Order: sequence, then C-alpha cells, then structure tokens
Amino acid sequence: MAGTQRHTIGEVTLNYRIDGEGEPLICIHGVGSYLEAWSGVVERLKDRFTILTFDLRGHGQSSRVKGRYEIDDFVNETLALADQAGFSTFNLAGFSLGGLIAQRLALTHLGRLRRLTLLSTVAGRTSAERERVLERLAALRAGTPADHHNASLSRWLTEDFQERNPEIIARLRSRDAENDPDCYVAAYRVLAETDFGGFLDQIRCPTLIATGEDDAGSNPRMARYMHERIPGSALRILPGLRHSILVEAPELVATLMADFLRQGDKVDG
Repeated sequence: MAGTQRHTIGEVTLNYRIDGEGEPLICIHGVGSYLEAWSGVVERLKDRFTILTFDLRGHGQSSRVKGRYEIDDFVNETLALADQAGFSTFNLAGFSLGGLIAQRLALTHLGRLRRLTLLSTVAGRTSAERERVLERLAALRAGTPADHHNASLSRWLTEDFQERNPEIIARLRSRDAENDPDCYVAAYRVLAETDFGGFLDQIRCPTLIATGEDDAGSNPRMARYMHERIPGSALRILPGLRHSILVEAPELVATLMADFLRQGDKVDG
C-alpha cells in the first residue's frame, strides 16, 4: 500500500493514505481500530477505485485529542480529508462506528455521496440493546482497552478463525493495547449513544447494508431495520460471521462492495 500522509484540521492532525486509481471511495473504520483494518479490502479494490483510508481522531497515528468527541467531529474531519484528496463526490463505506459516521454524513451532506456501504452498523436499537451497549461503555470506563478486547474477542470473531489465525489475533491484541484509554472511551461513547434510526428514510442514495449472521451487536435485525427504511437499499446477511467481517472475510466484503459499486444507480433489494 502507498505511504501515509498527514493533514491538519483545527486541533487534529489526521493520518491517511490514498491507494489505487479510479472512482473515489472513502472507507471509515470502527472504534479502537485504524486505517489498516481496510487493507484486505483495499488490496482487492484498488485497481478500480482511488481509496482514501484514515485513522479517526484519537486512533492509530492521528492526534490523540482528549475530551468529548461528537459524531459531527468525525463527519467534518472526513469531509476535510475528502476535500484534501480532491473528492467533490465519492463513494463511502463505514464499518461499525464508521457506519454511524457514514449515516450522519449521508443525512447532512447527501450531495457529496455517490453510493453508500454500511457494514456491521447499528440503528434502531431496542431498549435492551441500548442497555447492553451502555453496560459495555461503563465497563470500558472502569477498565482498559485491553480488558475490553479480551471480553469482546468472541463477539468479533469466530472461534474457528481465532484458532486458525493466532498471528492475526496476536497482532489485533497488540494494536488494541496501544489505544489511548481516554480516546477509546470518547469514541466508544459516540458509538454507544448515537442512533439515527428515525431518520434513515432521508438517505436517498444507493445503499448496501451488510452484517454477519451471528453479529450480536450490529445484528441482522438492525440490518433489516435499516434496509426497510432506506429506500431501494440492498441487504446482505453474511452466514457464519460475527462482527469483524473486515478481518475475517475481507475477500467477501470486497466482492460485495465491488459488485454493488459497479451497479451505479441500480440497486436491487
């Protein structure tokens, strides 16, 4: 992959990279992650797309700013990077928290988007689901990112994948331990407390929604909820997968995205 670059927006300097050639595509990672989470997808799509990936504020090699984060901080910084890259309009893909950021960007700057991909993304949480994610937020505030990693690994990845890929698990554990605890909590709060379920019918661009069949957090019920509310959206439930589909099934995700993005304005549900 190409080398990383840096761009400063206000108090935040963001680490980003641009790979490939073709239609513009921006990919946003999830809480506690980093731009390399998309590498398996990028490698498979860079022959057809110019792909911008970046570390969210507080993550990876971007500024570890302290204090409260808001969803619009992430949106504005994504748009600033799009401008820096010369993307007047672009395809947008978001994973987990990245999917919430993508939803918000679609709701506030729809004219910038060509097509939207929401992977392992939340919307329309039930009261029980809200309670569970807030409990995880409380536990994270009381512990560390490493504690959260240990408690969450089997929500993210199947046991079979963990057993067959110890080197990947070790790398994920190491990277997770590098997270700044305050930044991790600040980003996780946005994930836990944000829900655009009541506004999704305002998203009027071709949209692909995909999640793992066994994802306990961004579950198939939520995926169907989004599909029912975003006009003309396409829905894919991925058998046998949990939350971290970018890690466990990048080839499948890349294939889904490539097929969808090639359709242009033709989206079948």
